[in-house]
Amino acid sequence: MTQYLLSVHTGVESGADGGPPPSEAAAQAQYQEILALEEDMKAAGAWLFSGRLTEPDLATVVRVAAGDVLTTDGPFVESKEHLAGFYIVEADDLDAALGWASRTAAIVGKPIEVRPFWDSRA
Repeated sequence: MTQYLLSVHTGVESGADGGPPPSEAAAQAQYQEILALEEDMKAAGAWLFSGRLTEPDLATVVRVAAGDVLTTDGPFVESKEHLAGFYIVEADDLDAALGWASRTAAIVGKPIEVRPFWDSRA
């Protein structure tokens, strides 16, 4: 089985469609759907790990230039989207990983990037 990263990306706008953020009730309903999805992943033996990240303004960027370590507060690199959270799943093949990603995308209303982990044994 291969391990895949399902990364959830969000834009600088608040809502999924660029509109206002969801109401508290809608956010709670979405959270319950996410919990159900995670239980399905666990029951299928696919779920390995997941995490939600804080907003990018709490990020610190670390760069090394000419041997000097430079740190910058705030959003990381120039981008319209940022990584909001992720799942690491184990799946028989890409199609199975895409199935989990499509369910995740339907719940969060955001694009999900699916990438296999590098297999150094290959």
